[in-house]
Amino acid sequence: MGAWYIYLAVIVSGACVLGIEILGTRIIGPFYGVSLYLWSALISVTLAALSLGYAIGGYWADKGPRLRRLCALLGLAGLWIVVIPWLKQPVLERAEWLGLRSAVLLAAFVLFFPPLTLLGMVSPYAIRLKATTIDVVGRTAGNLYAVSTIASVVSAVFTGFFLIPNMGVGRLTFLIGIVLVATALIGFASRQRAKVFLPSVAVIFAFVATASRLAPRQYVNPAQGLLLVEQSAYAEIRVVDKDGYRYMLIDGGTHSIVDPETWKSVFPYVDVLDIAKGFFSRPGTMLLVGLGGGSVVKSFAADDWRIDAVEIDPVVTKTAKRFFDLQDSEADIYHMDGRQYLITHDDLYDLIIMDAFGSSSIPFHLVTKESFALMGSRLAPNGVVAVNIEAVGWHDIIVRSLAATLQQVYVHVLVLPVAEPPSEIGNLIILASNRDLELTEKLRDPQSRFGTDYNRLHAWANSFEPDIDGVPVLTDDLNPVDVWAERINRVARENLHDYFGSSGLSW
Repeated sequence: MGAWYIYLAVIVSGACVLGIEILGTRIIGPFYGVSLYLWSALISVTLAALSLGYAIGGYWADKGPRLRRLCALLGLAGLWIVVIPWLKQPVLERAEWLGLRSAVLLAAFVLFFPPLTLLGMVSPYAIRLKATTIDVVGRTAGNLYAVSTIASVVSAVFTGFFLIPNMGVGRLTFLIGIVLVATALIGFASRQRAKVFLPSVAVIFAFVATASRLAPRQYVNPAQGLLLVEQSAYAEIRVVDKDGYRYMLIDGGTHSIVDPETWKSVFPYVDVLDIAKGFFSRPGTMLLVGLGGGSVVKSFAADDWRIDAVEIDPVVTKTAKRFFDLQDSEADIYHMDGRQYLITHDDLYDLIIMDAFGSSSIPFHLVTKESFALMGSRLAPNGVVAVNIEAVGWHDIIVRSLAATLQQVYVHVLVLPVAEPPSEIGNLIILASNRDLELTEKLRDPQSRFGTDYNRLHAWANSFEPDIDGVPVLTDDLNPVDVWAERINRVARENLHDYFGSSGLSW
C-alpha cells in the first residue's frame, strides 16, 4: 500500500477544505451579502462537518481499512463540489424566505456540509492505513495532520491572494472538485502494475485538462445588460445596465447608480451630500473615504473642490474609470484602508465624507469614537464630517448610535434623511462639526417633486437631531454594528432581488 498516495490524499483534502471554506464567501456573498453571519455560518458548518467526518472516518477505518475506500471518499467529495456552481442558484433562492441568519446557515449546510464531511473522514482513515503498528500511531497521526494543516495554510493563502482574483469563483470551485476526482482516480490506478499505472496517470491528467475547459464561467453579456463580473481581492464587482441606468454592485449590493448618457448620479443621497458644499463660502478640500463609481467625486470636482479619495480596492477604481467616466483629474486616489490613511496622512480637510458603508458591510473600525476622533484631528478649522449610511427608518438604532458616537467628539450632530416615508429603507447623511451647521445660501426651490433640488430640500427641511438617550457609544472595544446591519441587509437584498429577479445580473 503506497505511503506516497496516503500523503497525497491528505495534502489534497487538507488544501481543498480551506479552499472551499474561503470560496464559500464568494459563492453565497453576492446573494446575501458578506456579513458576520455568513462567516459564522461557514466556519460553523466547516467545523461541524469535519467533526462528524473525523468520527465517522475513525469508526469506518477500524472496520477494515481499504485504499479504494479512501479513494471513494475523495471522489465523492469531488463530485459534489463539481456540481456546486449549478446547485447554488436554486439553493440560495429557496432559502431566502427563512431570513438572513437562517438562510445563510441553511445554504452553507446544503452546499458544503456533505463534501466537507467526506473530506473530514480522510485523515483518520489515512492514519489507519499508514500506521502499521500501535507503536507508531502517534507519530503517524502527527505527521499526517501536520502535512494536512500545512496544505490548508498554503491553500488559504493562494486561494485568497491569487486564485479567486485570477480564476473566478465558479471555475475554481469546479477545478477543486476535478482535482479531488483525479486524486481518487490516481489512487484506484495505483493498485495496478507500473506499466498500467503510468499510462493511467497520463489519462487522468488528460481528463483534468479536458474537464477544465468545462468549468463554468459567467461571461459578460452586454445585450442582457451585464457589462462586468470581476473578482477582486476584496469583493465581487459587477457593472449592470438596466432600465436606462448603470449600476455598480459590490458583493451584490448597490453602490452606484448613474445615467450613462450624462454620468449624473440618480442615487438621491449623492444630491443630499451636495448640501455640505453650502457650509462653505468657496470650494475647499475634501477627503472621501469609499469611492464606488465616483459619483460623489464628480459632483464635488464639478464645483472646483480639491479631492483626495481613499478606496481600499483598486478594482473598484479601475471599474469607476472604465464604466463610470471617472477622470484622473477629478481626484487623487489612494488605495488603502480609510483609517490607515487618516493615521498615516496629516493633511487637513474642510470636509471629510465617509461613504464606505453598504447594507451588508459596515466596516466597524470606521464608525467608532476613536475613528471619529481621528477624523476630527484631520479637519481644518470649521471643518465638517459627513457620514452616509443605509438604515431601515429615520430613527433606526444604527442612526441613533452613530449620532451618539459622533456627539462624543463633535458639538453639533444633524441627520439629513433621504428615504420617504420615514419607516422605509434608505440612506441618511449624518453631519457633525464643532461649528454651527448653517448654510451660507438658501437651497433652491424644486420645480417638481423629483430631482436634485427636491432631494436636497426634502432632506434639509426634515433634518433633525436624533434622540440618543440610552443608545450605546461605539468604540473599538465594543461595536455591534454587524448585528444591527442584519435587518438592513435583509430588506435591501429583498428589494434588490425583486428588482433584478432571477436574471442572474446581480449575483
